[in-house]
Amino acid sequence: MRFLGLEITRRKRDKALSSVTENRSGWFRLFESFSGAWQTNVVVDRNLVLSYHAVYSCITLIASDISKLRVKLVAKDADGIWSEVVNPAYDPVLRKPNPVQNRIQFWEGWILSKLIRGNTYVLKMRDNRGVVNRLYVLDPQRVTPMIADEGSVFYQLSADNIAGLTEDVIVPAREIIHDRMNCMFHPLVGVSPIFAAGVAATQGLRIQNNSAWFFGNRSQPGGVLTAPGAISNETAARLKEHWDSNFTGENAGKVAVLGDNLKYERMSLTAEESQLIEQLRWTAEVVCSVFHVPPYKAGIGAMPTYNNIQALNVEYYSQCLQSLIEAAELCLDEGLEMSAGVGTEFDVEGLLRMDSVTQMEVLDKASGVMTIDEKRRKLDLKKVKGGDSVYLQQQNYSLEALAKRDAQTDPFGTAGAQTAPAAEPAANDNALAAEAAAAMVEILKGFR
Repeated sequence: MRFLGLEITRRKRDKALSSVTENRSGWFRLFESFSGAWQTNVVVDRNLVLSYHAVYSCITLIASDISKLRVKLVAKDADGIWSEVVNPAYDPVLRKPNPVQNRIQFWEGWILSKLIRGNTYVLKMRDNRGVVNRLYVLDPQRVTPMIADEGSVFYQLSADNIAGLTEDVIVPAREIIHDRMNCMFHPLVGVSPIFAAGVAATQGLRIQNNSAWFFGNRSQPGGVLTAPGAISNETAARLKEHWDSNFTGENAGKVAVLGDNLKYERMSLTAEESQLIEQLRWTAEVVCSVFHVPPYKAGIGAMPTYNNIQALNVEYYSQCLQSLIEAAELCLDEGLEMSAGVGTEFDVEGLLRMDSVTQMEVLDKASGVMTIDEKRRKLDLKKVKGGDSVYLQQQNYSLEALAKRDAQTDPFGTAGAQTAPAAEPAANDNALAAEAAAAMVEILKGFR
């Protein structure tokens, strides 16, 4: 069978290929080899952890912030400056990675897979020219990295209807883009941040479940009925059933009349006594710290008091997003097999956008560096006539003008680097005098 331009056979896997998860004592078991083995009496369920509000908020925030950034195709010019270009070989797949996903959906899937599983596997499809024209993010649970005896890397792919795989195949590493993070146990297998946030998220879910039960019981803690003397099992069962049916759940808070010296004693802690709010906030903050997300961006805690949007965005970008963005750029460059001097780049200007006042101040101070049209482009404004020049105030001089002035006779009569020809002394003296006077006027203007 020919697939991806390669000849793929249906024979069983060669013994020379071995899975990176084989013969390893549990490093790939990211949670527990058996119930409660990782943390005593704490079983972490990955799918359940994803439902915790802090985990869900962090991964969706990161994925949405990166996916909304446009991916540019850039090339290095003769001056060593990277600028955006158009290339018909790469532009189509960057705009529309595959028929079932647009650009934003594709990158959301890429980043979510990396954050949840620690690995992103992207299958490359080629046209008749061998150019990559489609990209599919695969389910990490359906992909197994494999290594040959000589060190070559392959990937075993299970059937996937979306990517068009009708049977299990083994493909070489050049047909897979593998983006991974936190490779703590094996260079081909990444580890998700959930590995470190799982216990805190599980604790937070249990706190929420306990709170839901508590408030479902009309905020009345559980307790025990005590009698002054011994009672039979039948009497105890009858009293318990009567109490549960009449004074718990929807009936909690009703008045109970106790006889025969029966007493009700509270056993459970109230929400205030157990510091429920503080504990819930602490677990959410732990999750945010693992994902390197500022808590206020995940809806935890108050916004910082200082009003500097740019500083907050730069901190969020440098601590949380930058490594993910640059890793994706590098993987995409290598995966699309781009030539030297050509690459991809996420447009982060939308992410690092400043408040309007700061933005105008920065553009104003860039007058000696940027043209009017370049500054207007930052504001999504069209070009204007005469906007392709860099402007400076009058007292600023170019290096060329200063060098020309210094090469001539200065205003005080000292001979400069250039002397007048002997053939026309009078004319040259008059010209030099006029230039010296003009230079003096310009210098005096500069001291105003």
